Amino acid sequence: MSKRIAIIGGGFAGAGLARALDDKAEITLIEQNTHFVHAPAMIRAAVEPSVLDRALVPYDKLLSRGRVVQARAQSLDETGVTLENGDRVEADYIVVATGASNALPFRPTEAGIKGLRDANARIHQQLQAATRVAIVGAGPVGVELAGEIAHFMPEKSVTLVSSDPDLFGAFPPRLGRELLRKLKAAGVTVILGTRAENLQSLSEPYAGTLALDNGQEIEADLIFPAIGTRAKPELLEALPGAEKGRANRVKVDGWMRPSSLPNVFALGDVAEMGDAMTVVAITRQLPWLEKTFGALLEGKDLSAQKPYTPWDKAPILIPLGPFKGNSYLGLFTAGNLITRLMKGKDLFLTKYRKSLGF
Repeated sequence: MSKRIAIIGGGFAGAGLARALDDKAEITLIEQNTHFVHAPAMIRAAVEPSVLDRALVPYDKLLSRGRVVQARAQSLDETGVTLENGDRVEADYIVVATGASNALPFRPTEAGIKGLRDANARIHQQLQAATRVAIVGAGPVGVELAGEIAHFMPEKSVTLVSSDPDLFGAFPPRLGRELLRKLKAAGVTVILGTRAENLQSLSEPYAGTLALDNGQEIEADLIFPAIGTRAKPELLEALPGAEKGRANRVKVDGWMRPSSLPNVFALGDVAEMGDAMTVVAITRQLPWLEKTFGALLEGKDLSAQKPYTPWDKAPILIPLGPFKGNSYLGLFTAGNLITRLMKGKDLFLTKYRKSLGF
């Protein structure tokens, strides 16, 4: 008899695992939204909305044997998942891949895909009307957004603010140094080692004055908060033995289990397993969990499987628009050409649309 696997969350982690296991088990993907949201492309879509339709992909063609249930999971236990409407999805194994949240218009909120489309249109109009733009936070989202605005809207005055003393300080210095040089060459003002003290919102852009802890004030027609990415662990934190770590993530053991329930796994941004909250991390986690489930479905013992090991030096690709950027690829730092070919030109849209059946 085929084993039943319920996967909660249809982002990069959940959708990828569902498709990988579709021919190996009875798969139910539980996802509250109608479309997969290609988060990296949503940064460009805020500046260039023509990208939006390719970045939102229906789940219609994801699975050939399994099913996608459009619903919100309310709770889970060792025998299955209870949905918000009271329905029940029984399962032998459960994977929670509920991801993380950050500001509009980069990921959906409670308003779903229609709300995301509306937010994209509204914020793009605000961006078009703005003369002065400030971005708070210089992680991948903030730096890529600054690069996209500088490329597609070079007439804008863009200021990027970060409390960190360097760009991407956890990586070899050349990565941050080159990105800083290219941002400045594109006209972006970069203020490092300085904290914004009066952010009015972490959930969406707004107009106002930024007060920095160095006494400087920045007037902006539009301020993008690009900090505060936090996991969505609500389903996991109620489980026996669950413990939260940094950024609201739930700690897992070497086999991606977040609690004392032996058949419940956590994957992607919601799980603290030593990787950053990036698509690159998921590309390492997915093959491991797919292989592990292959062993479990053959009746092998989980403890006999090799535990997951996170990236030692994870790659990262930071495009500054479609043509420029820098990437760290483990052994070296790459420049414009490789960054453009690997990510900047297409943002992996063709690859992931194909993986969802389009």
